[in-house]
Amino acid sequence: MKKKSMLTAVVMWWFSVALGQGTDSIKFTNAASLTMIGKALPTPFAFHRLDTTVYKGLSPSENQQARCPSGMALLFRTNASQIDLYATYKFDPSMNNMTRIASAGFDLYIKKDGKWLYANSTVAPKDTKSLTLIKSMGSGTKECLLYLPLYAELDSLKIGVAKNATLEAIPNPFTHKIAIFGSSFTQGISANRPGMCYPSQLERNLGIEVCDLGFSGNSKLQPYFAAYLADVKVNAFVFDAFSNPDAEIIKARLLPFISIIRAKQPNTPLVFVQTIYRESANFNETSRNFENEKRAAVENMMKEAMKQYKNVYFINNPALPGTDHETSTDGTHPSDMGYANWAKNLGNALVKLLPIQ
Repeated sequence: MKKKSMLTAVVMWWFSVALGQGTDSIKFTNAASLTMIGKALPTPFAFHRLDTTVYKGLSPSENQQARCPSGMALLFRTNASQIDLYATYKFDPSMNNMTRIASAGFDLYIKKDGKWLYANSTVAPKDTKSLTLIKSMGSGTKECLLYLPLYAELDSLKIGVAKNATLEAIPNPFTHKIAIFGSSFTQGISANRPGMCYPSQLERNLGIEVCDLGFSGNSKLQPYFAAYLADVKVNAFVFDAFSNPDAEIIKARLLPFISIIRAKQPNTPLVFVQTIYRESANFNETSRNFENEKRAAVENMMKEAMKQYKNVYFINNPALPGTDHETSTDGTHPSDMGYANWAKNLGNALVKLLPIQ
């Protein structure tokens, strides 16, 4: 029995070392008490993007996606040399076309020389709740930006530092705010970590707060999404609205979708973005014809929309011109390189259209 007890103690010690600071030496802060960005409207539960008790009509999959904190991030200041996390989940998916760090993990940036610099990212094993996000940092105060999972639903999140260290919320440094409504591209499928979805890259590139309202496979110009967006107060809306619906849905729903938003927000800029080229269309003629029909419908409908409504804009190519056809993960979704190209090109276009800098 003594040998077994000693073995148990050694195993427990090893796990405490592997996971970082022993729990007795850590003080944990409820992450919901820190400054949170990337949320379009308040919700009863901090880590949800949309209050499904108020906004009705969503399908079961849309309800699940609304509870994912895609694009949301925490802002805080600490002088700790190590940061630990204690996370529990209500939904933790496994996906073939993205890493688990992106779907269920955490992505830390620290400000250096006035810019957000990548620090580290991690995710806990499914049977573990506590983990070390980063350690062995130098002395001094660090301003931190922590991106939350793209596809998992958090039940709770605590941030731990040594008991003799400080951790406190900092004011939101972003002076402008936009919301991007769209597809799995916007939510971030195939990004390798949470901070690499293109809305979050736009956030850091332009220094503006971006609300990621991506709904994978479900962004089809539904009127209930338009009703939600009409209540959101931002400097501008951007729409990746043509990636999921077919040509006929685009023709039928685009103008009514805009009219619902315009009824409450007559002047807010609405920027619609053409769907990107899908590499699966290189040799698949069915896919190529489907996408070509859709893009043609978009161009025709956007001409009509810009005639009927003021402050409605159309960006025809969100990806950088001259692509080398090497930025796809699965034939549909871009890799990190593809999303970086998207964020750069879209950001350049938005700066020209909108007073956001």
